[in-house]
Amino acid sequence: MSMIDQSRLLQMRSSILNQNEALQRAAGRGAAGGIAGTEGGADFGAAISAALQQVNGQQHKASALSEAYERGDTHDIVSVMIERQKASLGFETTLQVRNKLLSAYRDIMNMPV
Repeated sequence: MSMIDQSRLLQMRSSILNQNEALQRAAGRGAAGGIAGTEGGADFGAAISAALQQVNGQQHKASALSEAYERGDTHDIVSVMIERQKASLGFETTLQVRNKLLSAYRDIMNMPV
């Protein structure tokens, strides 16, 4: 086993902290932002919530148009099919984003500390 050089370890730590501060400044947060992600967490949650509400609204719209077509209230099958495809695409996109987030979470949890 090799010995750990403390000065080298502290130098690496300092380099990582400097790079982190530079990235935060580039992102517009500044170095005094504290822990990364604490302020941005609400924005991310709000963005995900808004996206899910939009997909849900599209699903309801497609369902309402499908029901109207089945009742005979409308004869425009093209608009019904387009709305159903939009709803399907939104759902598939949401599913893929969820899968990527779960994969990223698993990768982070499996990182050695």
